[in-house]
Amino acid sequence: MTPTLRLASGHDLPSLCQLEQVALSGDRFSRRQFHHLLYRAHALTLVAEGDARRLLGYGTLLLRRNSTQARLYSFCVHPGARRHGVGRGMLQWLTSAAMARGCDRLVLEVRVDNPVALGLYRSEGFLPDAWLTDYYEDGCAAWRMTKELSASPGG
Repeated sequence: MTPTLRLASGHDLPSLCQLEQVALSGDRFSRRQFHHLLYRAHALTLVAEGDARRLLGYGTLLLRRNSTQARLYSFCVHPGARRHGVGRGMLQWLTSAAMARGCDRLVLEVRVDNPVALGLYRSEGFLPDAWLTDYYEDGCAAWRMTKELSASPGG
């Protein structure tokens, strides 16, 4: 499965909302929240498309002015596309985008009960640095994970 990666646009709003309904059990973005992220000057939303322009995943990167730290704000892969490299491809693209914008650190939060995501992030060089109690709306804790970015291969 080799998806096409591209920046999201307003035309993707219905598909983004539908993907979250299928892929996430809670903490979903509303159409209004997606609209804000898509048109926000300091955010990038990447989408992965499969056959027939079917949305396989998305990731949103927040970039703050005068900061060298980027945040992977949201990351979602369709259940049918998991474990096929879609998430890894998106994560690598977003990491490169953060580096291209001068960031030297990428942070994210991930549910402690999501071993697949934790494994992906660890394999891409993210390290847990804080335990966040009751982080999600259902009371689940999260790990905050950080990756130090460098221009060297594998960094």
